[in-house]
Amino acid sequence: MVHTDIAALGLFGITYAGIALGKVPGLVVDRVGIALLGAIGMVVAGVVTTREAVGAVDIPTILLLYSLMVASAQLRLGGFYSWAAAAIAGLLHRPRLFLLTGMVSSALLSALLANDIVCFAFTPVLSLALIRGGLNPVPFLIGLAVASNIGSAATIIGNPQNMLIGQVGRLDFGAFLIWCTPPVAVSLLGGYLIILGIYRERLYTTNLDTETLSKTPWPMFNSWHTAKGLIAVAVLVLMFFTAVPREVSAIAVAGVLLCSRRMKTRDILGLVDWHLITFFCALFIVIHGVSRGPYLGMMVQAFTARGWVLGDLPVLAAVSTALSNLFSNVPAVMLLLPFLDPMNPVQWYVLAVSSTFAGNLFLLGSIANLIVVEQARGFGIDITFGRHAAVGIPVTLFSLGVLLLWIAF
Repeated sequence: MVHTDIAALGLFGITYAGIALGKVPGLVVDRVGIALLGAIGMVVAGVVTTREAVGAVDIPTILLLYSLMVASAQLRLGGFYSWAAAAIAGLLHRPRLFLLTGMVSSALLSALLANDIVCFAFTPVLSLALIRGGLNPVPFLIGLAVASNIGSAATIIGNPQNMLIGQVGRLDFGAFLIWCTPPVAVSLLGGYLIILGIYRERLYTTNLDTETLSKTPWPMFNSWHTAKGLIAVAVLVLMFFTAVPREVSAIAVAGVLLCSRRMKTRDILGLVDWHLITFFCALFIVIHGVSRGPYLGMMVQAFTARGWVLGDLPVLAAVSTALSNLFSNVPAVMLLLPFLDPMNPVQWYVLAVSSTFAGNLFLLGSIANLIVVEQARGFGIDITFGRHAAVGIPVTLFSLGVLLLWIAF
């Protein structure tokens, strides 16, 4: 038993170090591959059996994540995201209002759907509109990423880590929404004012060429497919307020969306982020493996001996922020979940909000940030680490300050 505990600790350390680095030197392996190799290592080393590995995966969380991706795919293929982004382009002549409208729209959509999908769909349309409108796209696209992260903290279904927290903690959808919305709303307003303050003299500066941008493809708007997707999301949210298990509601709605005479199942499933689902499954196995030994408990005891008690909400927020920027928020949340009090939902709320707010600190803190940067690069827009940090650091500090005040009052 001792040798398997040591093997589990070693595999856990290597896996999380690889996730923090984002790669393995000498290999073309990303974070998903690293997590998967860690899970495989747990089975091969005899830390967990194949049956235990399958049992370690939280199937309700995976079903919820998968179902929401299907709903997002329906809206994306129906052209809803492109239509929504183009609709606010009419405010380009009032850049401050355009920035506010774009951030609020991004936040609201991210609260109901995956923030990664919102950023993926919005960035090309906004980039083209901003360049053609003679505006500097950098503050507006950073605002898109910042708002999507902040807005997604408001609901259980706003981002992957919230889905995990909501499912494992068996949290009530309405109670989660009521507790998390005030700090999210204030943080969103603060984020807008911070971006406006930093870029107040640079909203109109752009020297980018638009000659080749008109060739950028995105789905055409289809009123029927969009209406079908929106109705599905509305029904899903309403069902979340009932006693029906969330994963059952979600998979039922996803099944209805797959019943289509024109939209191919292959096209819908092609937009499901299988890499993220694999990442989740692998991390479940890695965390289960190391949790079988005494080492995570010893780590918490060491924290407690120094006065850092995870039950103390400010400490939990600080640790969550640090780990989220070290490992990314999903692995950080999985690491902290076993130490939360299942009878104290506020701890779970704080973990959800703090880990999500932490994604704005640095460029690598959130997948949504990277999606915006990579999509923008295709339009010749360069959002560097420094440019993002100049906004991300003050926005995150402000957001966490708001959260701490909310905890206090």
